[in-house]
Amino acid sequence: MAVELFIPKLGQTVEEVTLLGWLVQDGDTVEQGQPVLEVETDKAVFPVEANASGVIHLGPYKKGDVLPVVTTVAVIGKPEDRFPGTEAVARAESAKVEAAPSTPVPTQAAPSAPEDGGKLFASPRARRLAQEAQVDLALVTPSGGGGMRITEKDVRAFLAQRPAIPPAVKATPLAMRVAAEAGVSLEGVVGSGPGGRITRQDVERVVPPALSIVQPLPEIEVLERIPLTGLRKVIAERMAQSVHTTARVTLVMEVDATQLVAMRERLKAKVEQEWGFAPGYNDLLGKMLATALRKYPYMNARLAPDAIEMLKPINLGMAVDTEHGLIVPVIKDADKKSLRQFGLEFRQLAERARQRKSLPEDLSGGTFTLTSLGAFGVDAFTPVINYPEAAILGVGRIAPKAVPQGDQVVVRTMCTLSLVFDHRLVDGAPAARFLAYLKELIEEPYLWLSALQE
Repeated sequence: MAVELFIPKLGQTVEEVTLLGWLVQDGDTVEQGQPVLEVETDKAVFPVEANASGVIHLGPYKKGDVLPVVTTVAVIGKPEDRFPGTEAVARAESAKVEAAPSTPVPTQAAPSAPEDGGKLFASPRARRLAQEAQVDLALVTPSGGGGMRITEKDVRAFLAQRPAIPPAVKATPLAMRVAAEAGVSLEGVVGSGPGGRITRQDVERVVPPALSIVQPLPEIEVLERIPLTGLRKVIAERMAQSVHTTARVTLVMEVDATQLVAMRERLKAKVEQEWGFAPGYNDLLGKMLATALRKYPYMNARLAPDAIEMLKPINLGMAVDTEHGLIVPVIKDADKKSLRQFGLEFRQLAERARQRKSLPEDLSGGTFTLTSLGAFGVDAFTPVINYPEAAILGVGRIAPKAVPQGDQVVVRTMCTLSLVFDHRLVDGAPAARFLAYLKELIEEPYLWLSALQE
């Protein structure tokens, strides 16, 4: 019996992927574990491996197709096996060619993943509830088992948002969310996805012009057009979502980093050879930031529909500039890691990000983000909150500056911190206390070392 090969879940937030290309030909013999195609998410490129050994029969998908996760894209079995529906599609295409121009012949849509949940992992309670409520489990976003298993809670969450969506409509969860945010009904939207399922692109095509961010542009000579696709498009969408959703306030504070620089130089001289790398300012600031978040947990939070949730783990997002755009790998439990562990993990995550080899878990689960433009000579800036986090810290360049000290002017190494926070979750005074404590840790690093012992 042929085994279905489907697009795996590649993280909690990944609902669609772009097919970059097949690595094998239809009818090739493949081995289990062999990469057979490549897909791209909003952050990285991933190979999809064969889940069985045998002859592979490809589905009707080509480079550039946007597919929902868990879509069956091929089958692996015997030479005589075929991808489900392939023959029917071929017959329809043949009939279309033979038909007269005035008599169009409808073609059968590309097959989708099994609608009975055959390839979906779900708990018995989830399946029972889905059957009673007539819910297609293929439309439910799983949260159990690392994003691979649908729970009863997932089905209930789906039902809670379904009243505005006609039960007969088949759409990806992302398409549903985009439609809800735009106030667009999915009734009557033609789906271009597998099995006629409505995708995000289908919804965006019918969004009223008034809701579109694209405005008519004046006639002017264009040097180059860079398509707003892939990672760049996702960055644009998420930044716009953050700006339009959060109530942003920025606190700016100048700190004396003289002692921080001295400590970094001493550490560099002592541990660089043993560790294999020199501790950087991002490592030190990241660890100090994690200490501050542990002391002031209201900054390590997010906004739920009916509550402010202070989060237990301190998972620090570290913004990394790459050729492909801004990537934010996440260091899990940053407060529990030693400086050496933190620095090593940060370098590994950053290297994978630059090579577009980030794993799904590298980029998920962040609770607070640190970003720095100091290397580019920027003194201060206002970063955009990495929604749904409560805040983000921007760090400017560390440089000598003449500052007053009593009745004298002295040269100190200074740095500017910019804390941007969501006023819906945190008020100004508590946010200022958090930033002031971080300033203390930077200016007097021994306080940070003392806090590590608490």
